[in-house]
Order: sequence, then C-alpha cells, then structure tokens
Amino acid sequence: MNIFDVAGRAMAAQLTRLNTTASNLANARSVASSETEAFRALKPVFRTYSDSPDMATVDVERIVQSDTQPKKRHDPTNPMADDDGYVWEAGVDEPTEMIEMIETARQYQNVVQVLQTAKSLILETVRMGK
Repeated sequence: MNIFDVAGRAMAAQLTRLNTTASNLANARSVASSETEAFRALKPVFRTYSDSPDMATVDVERIVQSDTQPKKRHDPTNPMADDDGYVWEAGVDEPTEMIEMIETARQYQNVVQVLQTAKSLILETVRMGK
C-alpha cells in the first residue's frame, strides 16, 4: 500500500458516509403508518484495514440503522394515518445529520489536500533528479 491507496480508501469511506447522510436527510420528514415501517437513519461502520504493520487505512464494514426512534404524531388527515389517526415520523435527527455532513466534507477535503501535497512532493523530487 502507498499513500495513494490509503487516500483512495479514505475518500471512498467518506463518500459512503456522505451518501448515507444524504439519504438520511432526504428521508428526514417522511412518515409511515407504523413504527416498524418508519425510516431510521443509516450509519456506516468503519474498520481499520492494514496489509502491513506500518501502514493502515479504513474500509466500510457495513451500514447499520441508527438507534434514533421514530416519533408518533397525531395527524388524522394524513392518508397514511393508522386507525387512531397517528403517523410515525422518520427516526432522523436533522441537526445531527447536518453536522455529520459538514464533518464528512471537511475530512474529504483533508484527504484531497494530502493527495495534493504528495503530488507536489513527488513532482519536486523528480525535478531535483533532473
């Protein structure tokens, strides 16, 4: 593994994180007729990947549902309401998801900066060798 492999895996992991956050935000205000049908936020689970003792990176192991529970709301005019007039709002905490999105974007930018620095150093080394 080299710096480009490490950065590539890190960028792929952050992209998965960003996609799950976008999905959560897209479904944040959805409703369902039962608690079991209601959308629950998705979260990626990362694990360390290493093929040598001196270099490690990250992989997405799996995507799991969040513990955030759907909320029961009385809305008898909603066509999805149950017999008692209740709907279940998605189990998504929108402010938390926005913070997650900002943090993910910053970490992705950090990896891009690492790649730019590595590229500059390689080009400078090649110039010195001429």
